[in-house]
Amino acid sequence: MSLMRRLFGGSDTPPAAAPAPPAPASPTPAGDTATVRRIVAQLEALPADRARLLAGAAYVVSRAANADMAITDDEVALMEQTLVERTGVSEAEAVIVVEIARQQARLFGSTEDYLVTREFKRVSTAEQRLGVLRACFQVAAANDEISSPESAVLNQIAAELDIEPADFDSVRTEHREQLSVVRAARAVQGGG
Repeated sequence: MSLMRRLFGGSDTPPAAAPAPPAPASPTPAGDTATVRRIVAQLEALPADRARLLAGAAYVVSRAANADMAITDDEVALMEQTLVERTGVSEAEAVIVVEIARQQARLFGSTEDYLVTREFKRVSTAEQRLGVLRACFQVAAANDEISSPESAVLNQIAAELDIEPADFDSVRTEHREQLSVVRAARAVQGGG
């Protein structure tokens, strides 16, 4: 089973090739943020609703990656791989989406985080939101440890996406051994 299917559910079969680029897009819904619109503009060959979903998902996952104020090459590679495997976009498109989302998260994180996460919540299903939360945990754990700042951002993302507490606990439990607070508690117990 592919990483993306585990993250988001659904088929491993990529969607059919995208149609030729459409005529200039109609105005985007008023709820879109400037960040989502910039990413969507890079994906004009995709249907607007799908591009908006990808843009929001990429930004939210980049937000988790940037929680410790550094987005590593391993985190970038995992985000790109996730988009390619799950959505069927090309590797080049995934690189563009992730890079734009990453730069936006770095530059405008404090002002855009809530707005983009809210927009993603609006255009996604509960299953897609849970999949993005799972991707956020995996990206935060790319270096095999989820720090306290990363954990705090993951909690905040879950709250903003209205993830059910039981679902959040289930995803968090999948990464229990990577949580720095769990490791620190074990070190204290073992050393005392």
